[in-house]
Amino acid sequence: MNTELKNQVALVTGSSSGIGRAVAVAFAQENAKVAITYKSNAKEAEITADMVRSAGGEAFIVRYDLNDEESIKSAISAVASHWGTIHILVNNAVQWASRGEATGASLFEDTPSDQWKTMIRSSVEGAYYTIQQVVPYMRKNHWGRIINVSSTLAEDGLSGSGSYSAAKAALHGLSRSMAVELGRVGIHTNVVMPGMTLTERAEQVIPKGIRQQVEDQTPTGRLSKPEDVASLIVYLGSNANGHVNGEIIRVSGGL
Repeated sequence: MNTELKNQVALVTGSSSGIGRAVAVAFAQENAKVAITYKSNAKEAEITADMVRSAGGEAFIVRYDLNDEESIKSAISAVASHWGTIHILVNNAVQWASRGEATGASLFEDTPSDQWKTMIRSSVEGAYYTIQQVVPYMRKNHWGRIINVSSTLAEDGLSGSGSYSAAKAALHGLSRSMAVELGRVGIHTNVVMPGMTLTERAEQVIPKGIRQQVEDQTPTGRLSKPEDVASLIVYLGSNANGHVNGEIIRVSGGL
């Protein structure tokens, strides 16, 4: 499979850890130039950058806050100034669900309105504004790839995870519309929908018993690793993806 990613510029938001870090390294393994973003943990972003360079890619680190339009605009401008353009956008940065939402322990009627608004505004409006800022570069190139990272909770739901599930589901409608609008100018937009994935945060937040329960129910007999998700994202973000556009693809081992 020829990805033709050498010298392509990939912006991977939320790439200081977890799935984002795995995606950044996977692009680097294809000799891409990778823009790494972080909100508060610059040290972890530096670790990702070192991993990207070791894997054969170029790295550029920039701060990016999904809740702040000026931060988003500044980050994208910095990446484009550094490398001249942006070819690929992976919208991976996320406003995390609370521990109660992540474990299904919260009741919908107990969700504070400010928590709901923050989740929706960051996850939906942050993604919208990021795409809006990046698309002009892709139009100039007559080529681009946008991958929005969702969650299986957008389709399956989880008791107590209303705001998180709603925010992720909104990315599906946005992506379908972008696929229709941008497909004729060479820009493909898709959604990758991971199931429970063994990131550092999942191991910290989700109780071991719940992780084991999901693993037992998964047809492959294991939970996803960040690298499982990253492999699909790199395919969708490359020239190897010639005609996959507007799709919502699960990475959950068949669960």
